[in-house]
Amino acid sequence: MDDLLIKGALLYDGSGAEPAIKDVAVSAHKIRAVGSNLPGNASHIIDGTGLALMPGIIDSHTHFDAQITWDATLKPSPALGVTTAVIGNCGFTIAPCKPADRDMTMRNLTQVEGMSLEVLKSGIDWGFETFDEYLAMLRSKGCVVNTAAYIGHSSVRTWVMGADASRREATPHEIEQMQTIVRDAMAAGAVGFASSTSPAHNGEGGLPMPSRLASDAEMMALITAMGERGTGVYMVTKGGQMPVPFLESMAKQSGRPVMIAALLHNSTNPQAVFKDLNQILEANTRGQRLIGQVSCCPLTMDFTLASPYPVEGLQSWKPALGLQGEALKTVLKDRAFRQSVRDEIAAPTTFRLFNGEWDKVHVVETSLPTNILLEQRTVAEIAKEQSRDPLDVMLDLALAEDLQTVFTAQLLNSDTEAVGQMLKHPHSLVSLSDAGAHLTFFNDAGFGLHLLGHWVRDLKAMSLQEATRRLTSQPASIFGMTDRGMIKEGMAADLLLFDPETVGRGPKRRVFDLPGGAARLTTDALGVHGVWVNGQQVADSQGMLAKPPLAGKLLTEFAST
Repeated sequence: MDDLLIKGALLYDGSGAEPAIKDVAVSAHKIRAVGSNLPGNASHIIDGTGLALMPGIIDSHTHFDAQITWDATLKPSPALGVTTAVIGNCGFTIAPCKPADRDMTMRNLTQVEGMSLEVLKSGIDWGFETFDEYLAMLRSKGCVVNTAAYIGHSSVRTWVMGADASRREATPHEIEQMQTIVRDAMAAGAVGFASSTSPAHNGEGGLPMPSRLASDAEMMALITAMGERGTGVYMVTKGGQMPVPFLESMAKQSGRPVMIAALLHNSTNPQAVFKDLNQILEANTRGQRLIGQVSCCPLTMDFTLASPYPVEGLQSWKPALGLQGEALKTVLKDRAFRQSVRDEIAAPTTFRLFNGEWDKVHVVETSLPTNILLEQRTVAEIAKEQSRDPLDVMLDLALAEDLQTVFTAQLLNSDTEAVGQMLKHPHSLVSLSDAGAHLTFFNDAGFGLHLLGHWVRDLKAMSLQEATRRLTSQPASIFGMTDRGMIKEGMAADLLLFDPETVGRGPKRRVFDLPGGAARLTTDALGVHGVWVNGQQVADSQGMLAKPPLAGKLLTEFAST
């Protein structure tokens, strides 16, 4: 007897092929049969008539490294169709980590990933030091979804260099030590090596995240160490000083794929992202495998001036980084500081998270009753009405409300036509959910459902079969996950059953379920009827099951692709 039989659904098998109405039988966590009129001999039979069935979504860009140690459900991803999460992106991991470096690691995550220090302190289970011990702990705890973990550059640097990791380049001997850690991690089952050179990535006190201090020689040495076993993906969030041709040379020397983030469209410099994508295309024609991580979601963030992630990548904002209370307010009041911010925003650049598009910055919530009429209005509107500079309007409003004013900014990816081109690029990967990070700023964990609903059904930017391929078999192939990403006999039974006419993600809302009752933003699935991980149901039409099974596997074996 089979464990599960889904009958009569329109099957999108993940390959990109035309769909067909099929039955799918599951036994012992795997797909036993795909066909028509399969015998109804199963312990659980579901009528899929009028619904679509596809492989579960593989989320290739998450930051669940800390959350997974206290929350085996990885909320909210399973309810949003995600059955496999790749953690450790950008190299912002918590393993390896010596006990003496734990506080520094948590404080860096608080800054760079918008995480609450109190949540991290009360939530993280530090039952490990090395990377292989971290994997062993995850394996023993179990998880609702499948997970694969990068070894993270900033953690490797900190293990070897301590506090100096954010202050200087490494010596040749230190690089050799890092290479050993990377080799050991790959032997233990890392999916690859992740790093960042982005100027937006700062740790506590405004110091660069450790990986930003790495020389080109260090980068090349570590990606080469990663690739020695013939497996692994090098993932990097690149800054402007790290051009695509250098990344192509890294792919050539290591023989491994290079995954480049974060390729987002900037309407103030609209051709920059396409220049990167064109160079990625040219590298692939020369036989070097480069992939660009793109997002199907507009990058929109909630923030306060007490923690203003959108502007913290500005060089002119550095005097305010890491400050709190009256010290921060003093800097924000300073006229010279404000003018330097204005000057930088006005200057052209290849990439910047915040570009002074004040018509895309809204006041969400005020703390003083006298300011309530400003809510849901743009800073540009308010500035025009008051005949004042918009930066002054935002800062003065925040200062008057003890930095409690909540703003939201639509930062990047707001041009529908341009984003559509990026999504269809032959060497782009739909990604960048950032699930597990920036929990009070935004939530794009439902990126896959947004692709299926908004881009496929509403805008008809691509076919449903192509969208399912890009969410499933494409990332599985890149990472060497040979038993996932397709619905065919012998594959793992990671499945998503949904209604193509209603699929999507709901509006964001705030919940208070982090350690200590802290808040996070979440979103609900629309049109999802069921999610199965390795043949076990973890979500239904009402969302995640009350007690979902720990059905996921820790993925540690990957094919050389």
